[in-house]
Amino acid sequence: MSWLYTFIDLLFYALNLAILIRVIVSWLNVNPYNPLVSFVYQVTDPILEPLRRIIPPLGMIDITPIIAMLLLSMVQQVLLQIVGMVAR
Repeated sequence: MSWLYTFIDLLFYALNLAILIRVIVSWLNVNPYNPLVSFVYQVTDPILEPLRRIIPPLGMIDITPIIAMLLLSMVQQVLLQIVGMVAR
């Protein structure tokens, strides 16, 4: 069962990293057609877009990446606790 625990942990780490990369890319003048940037947008859009429909920006600041990372962290902790309980 530890492989499942590790997989969930790495998956959520990768998602949080992708969101962080997207935030940094939004601050820089990066070509949106760059394959890496395009991949990051494809991975993070399904997470961020539904939140953007619910949470309005605060002035010019988009707080949805922060909210998404917090929500992902909560879901990760719940899943890891469930896996930990099942493994016993």
